[in-house]
Amino acid sequence: MVAIVHPSKLTGSQIAPASKSSMQRACAAALIHIGKTIIHNPGHSNDDLAALDVIQKLGAIVITQNPASKKIHPSPIEVNSNGVKPIGPTMNCGESGLGIRMFTPIAALSNELISIEGKGSLVKRPMHFFDEILPLVGVKVQSQKGFLPIQIQGPLVPANITIDGSLSSQFLTGMLMAYAATGKQEIEIKVIDLKSKPYIDLTLSVLNAFGWKVEHTNYESFRFLVHAPLKTVIEYTVEGDWSGAAFLLVAGAIAGPIKVKGLQLNSTQADKKIMEALTSAKANMKQEEDGILIGPSSDNSNNSNGYSNGLIAFEFDATDCPDLFPPLVALASVCNGVTNIKGVSRLAHKESDRGLTLQTEFAKMGIQIHLVGDEMLIHGGTIIQSATVFSQHDHRIAMACGVAALVANGPIEITEAEAINKSYTDFFTHLQELGAKVDIQ
Repeated sequence: MVAIVHPSKLTGSQIAPASKSSMQRACAAALIHIGKTIIHNPGHSNDDLAALDVIQKLGAIVITQNPASKKIHPSPIEVNSNGVKPIGPTMNCGESGLGIRMFTPIAALSNELISIEGKGSLVKRPMHFFDEILPLVGVKVQSQKGFLPIQIQGPLVPANITIDGSLSSQFLTGMLMAYAATGKQEIEIKVIDLKSKPYIDLTLSVLNAFGWKVEHTNYESFRFLVHAPLKTVIEYTVEGDWSGAAFLLVAGAIAGPIKVKGLQLNSTQADKKIMEALTSAKANMKQEEDGILIGPSSDNSNNSNGYSNGLIAFEFDATDCPDLFPPLVALASVCNGVTNIKGVSRLAHKESDRGLTLQTEFAKMGIQIHLVGDEMLIHGGTIIQSATVFSQHDHRIAMACGVAALVANGPIEITEAEAINKSYTDFFTHLQELGAKVDIQ
């Protein structure tokens, strides 16, 4: 698919997509919960659908009225589970990094031999963690030198262990879910150098919502506590997605004003920090009862570059929220000055090497990006040039280029734009509903 986004003025309001981080964790919790779970506001991105497929492969019965619904309020999904009981020898997580890292320990709760598979960029992402850790909890593991496919055979037996959290917090999420499912208490997981702590807050929030009790000490020690029996029927509502909404908020800041609805301001999602970056850039932002109203800065004296958005360069540490790099680069491109974003080391093992991908694709639009150690320097304020860019099969790169196109001097053509389906299937449709001219070919 090719998406051609033309320079456009945005107006109106849009509801944020459902959070795939919340949705996938809810699917995992529904699988390990013995009973019925009703998931409200379910997502329908590729990663969400992959999670639903995985839990069915692991024994859950999923009832959907309209599984591919793109309505504002899709019908709830019912999950009935009697625990992890695989119905076949394979489990495929699609291209979901969270899915593969979270569901592998959960699948290991079974004593069946299971092949863990994925596709796309996932086959190139390191999974050495499982080779090192799962044997410590009684699981047999055979990988392709730390890469997919992986064969595992449990059952996983919780033990006091220490794990490295520097590569991704998603491995810890999987272990926490698996440990919770066993019901074993007073077991401790120690963690060294944990990254993306807010994502662990989200994991703990989901576990707590279902009734499991886990406490942590400075994110260095996680201990499972005694809890009341879980309810037979549990209802969980998936949050609005701050990751996807970050692109809408940036679009509003550079081409609005618009209102973004459906976000929880008290969310534990890491990407809520986009609000801090927008404030630093002097975006005109107001939190109203029904959403966040956001538009360009009212102080046009900040700009000497021909833009009228009044936005200025900013500094931001994205170490714990690396998925914000793409929308932040789109924002920084139209800010007057040089923006400094820290945390580049977290970008190597995404759907693409995002540091290099952002540098390459934004250069085609006339934006200079320098990578210096763990920092990214974006030289903003020059006019964004009409160009043809390549998503590199990365959903967030496609969306970042689409947002930047709103203030370019001509249309931006994005090839392989279907990459957005991984997380935000309706992205281009939502831009159109806000007034953007987007041609899909």
